[in-house]
Amino acid sequence: MLVLVAPGQGAQTPGFLTPWLDLPGAADRVAAWSDVIGLDLAHYGTQADADAIRDTAVAQPLLVAAGLLSAAALGDIVPGAVAGHSVGEITAAAFAGVLDDTAALTLVRKRGLAMAEAAAITETGMSALLGGDPEVTVPHLEKLGLTPANVNGAGQIVAAGTMEQLAALEADKPEGVRRVVALKVAGAFHTHHMAPAVDTLAKAAEALTPADPKVTYVSNKDGRTVGSGAEVLERLVGQVANPVRWDLCMETFQELGATALIEVCPGGTLTGIAKRALPGVKTLALKTPDDLDAARELIAEHSA
Repeated sequence: MLVLVAPGQGAQTPGFLTPWLDLPGAADRVAAWSDVIGLDLAHYGTQADADAIRDTAVAQPLLVAAGLLSAAALGDIVPGAVAGHSVGEITAAAFAGVLDDTAALTLVRKRGLAMAEAAAITETGMSALLGGDPEVTVPHLEKLGLTPANVNGAGQIVAAGTMEQLAALEADKPEGVRRVVALKVAGAFHTHHMAPAVDTLAKAAEALTPADPKVTYVSNKDGRTVGSGAEVLERLVGQVANPVRWDLCMETFQELGATALIEVCPGGTLTGIAKRALPGVKTLALKTPDDLDAARELIAEHSA
């Protein structure tokens, strides 16, 4: 059983979209999306530097566009399940047919702008903790006033909060944590700091007409599968200010009988976690179009 997943913010790197735009029709598709959302996706995906694409309002639509473009390059596939990490949930909603590509990009553009505005209120950020035991790490984070914003599994938790709180974490790591790595994001996402963005996103969602998922959709909220398009959309809105439980999503992949996992562009982060947390499941990250042939072979082997 094949699972198709989409990465979240922080996966972007300068120029990562460049080789994908050489595929037939890709540049035209990206240009059309850019016109719809008022953002030059091709420029940011090919020429902009790391600071420019770290901007939440840019990074989020850029990641969704890259995910949609790379998935389309695979051809017509029907995965056994789909999921996305954080903003990748919007990409996954498009994979599942809950939203069409235009609706997904319109929503993510508004999400990115709203979260950037919320992040500007207080200087905040996120840091990944490598190693450690969640039962030890989570209480330690809460003692420092930080939120375990992403519980990713395989020994990785991402803490979010003010820059002062994150500096305190650097100086006082939980027992067993090997390293604390600052992420390429511009705010404390999936925490109370994002509450102002929830209302904005809820209003944007009112203009959309979601369809029920055509394939199994796994939610970040609790790792549960969601069969209603309206509920998928409701969860996308609320998840902005609530922790991502990717660990529970992977538990669901196992329960569903996953045998292979493909991560769309810019792949790498989720496949890395899956290699540690899902032994026996074959993984592949779509980083460039050179990975497409291997991905198609994996799809042929593991699709029902």
